[in-house]
Amino acid sequence: MIFEATPLHGALVAHLERKEDERGFFARVWCEEEAAAHGIDPRVAQSNLSYNRYRGTLRGMHYRAEPHAEAKTIRCIRGAIFDVIVDLRPSSPSYLQWFGVELSAENRASLYVPEGLAHGFQTLEDHSEVLYLMNQLYAPHAERGVRWDDPAFAIAWPSADTRIMSERDRNWPLYRPVGRDMPVGNASK
Repeated sequence: MIFEATPLHGALVAHLERKEDERGFFARVWCEEEAAAHGIDPRVAQSNLSYNRYRGTLRGMHYRAEPHAEAKTIRCIRGAIFDVIVDLRPSSPSYLQWFGVELSAENRASLYVPEGLAHGFQTLEDHSEVLYLMNQLYAPHAERGVRWDDPAFAIAWPSADTRIMSERDRNWPLYRPVGRDMPVGNASK
């Protein structure tokens, strides 16, 4: 795997290192040793699949409260998504900044999301499927979220004729910065 740093402290994009021949290719998509060498918690406690019927489906922005905060690795295995993370860690040098990257079945990249970051995505194609690897078990009482359109982050989402969202995701509260005032920054790949 080839790891690429993002502007958000501790978040990484991973690309496949392909071994190709006339049959196609073979590539490692997860390695405990390589993950740990890049500061990733290699533990996988749970894996989930999100199927999204329509383009323009937006899920997020989700995170989990301590002591149940989770790190996750996201991969789009069918279709394409614009995957977004926001740093909610007041002590982080990238606090309140966001990062977005296209993950698709075609590019086969994945995004590692450290604990303390909110995560969400918008589908770019119908019938997109997203695979999650999480380092913690599901803890519904610890679920939290922030608004996808919160001006504190100013995320530049792809345009969509229609955004399909759950009522819960549409109504998360606006974020209240903690501990210090910082200009909102963003980055997109």
